[in-house]
Amino acid sequence: MTNKILNRVQRMVKWVLPFYLFALLPFQAQAATKAEADSAYVNGEYQTAIKGYESLLKQGASAELYYNLGNAYYRTENITRAVINYERALLLSPGDADIRFNLQLARSKTIDKIVPESEMFFVTWYRSVVNLMSVDGWGRMALVSLAIVIALFLVYLFSARVWMQKLGFFGGIALLVVFVLSNIFAWQQRQQLLHRQGAIVVAPSVTVKSTPAQNGTDLFILHEGTKVVITDSSMKNWREVRLADGKKGWLESKKIEMI
Repeated sequence: MTNKILNRVQRMVKWVLPFYLFALLPFQAQAATKAEADSAYVNGEYQTAIKGYESLLKQGASAELYYNLGNAYYRTENITRAVINYERALLLSPGDADIRFNLQLARSKTIDKIVPESEMFFVTWYRSVVNLMSVDGWGRMALVSLAIVIALFLVYLFSARVWMQKLGFFGGIALLVVFVLSNIFAWQQRQQLLHRQGAIVVAPSVTVKSTPAQNGTDLFILHEGTKVVITDSSMKNWREVRLADGKKGWLESKKIEMI
């Protein structure tokens, strides 16, 4: 009986193992390609690294790949492409200090120095809290909070000690608030990803117009690497944009690239 079972197991392994290995091939190929891109970057072969990272990004976006690609572009002194990829990495991982630092470093090398408008301190504080984690991070926080709320609720119901009941009640309320806020923050992060409004100027220079037409009044000039926020995309070849300092105007859509 034992030999029959072993024989059946061996036959199953012979049939299943090839399919399992075949399913793993894409992941092995991706890991190998990333290793090759990382190796090229370490060895100073930045163009090879750029091609590798861009190939990987076609298979699926990730903050790490955008960050590495931004680093590779920065090393080749292509500051505009570096800014674009750092911005995309930051969208996926807004709480990453390394991404934020490198983005600020790249921005410091662009021509336009935009001073942001002042805003109420609580607005700045709220944004910083929302950007502490990504969509997935806030989602995990919500799930953990919910699990603890359920545990604390059970403690409140079944504990015979008063202090345990108080802990279960007030702790559950506090964690329920965390659960709700985590869902709100995750939703806001997701909206930023689904409805992207940020763009980077990719032309060496562009004249921002008062109207969406070549004969419109010239308002000001922007240079490559500058970030703008699209406020109106209803025109076919033009976009109304706003700068961090509050200035607004129209520019040709082909001269900017969405983050």
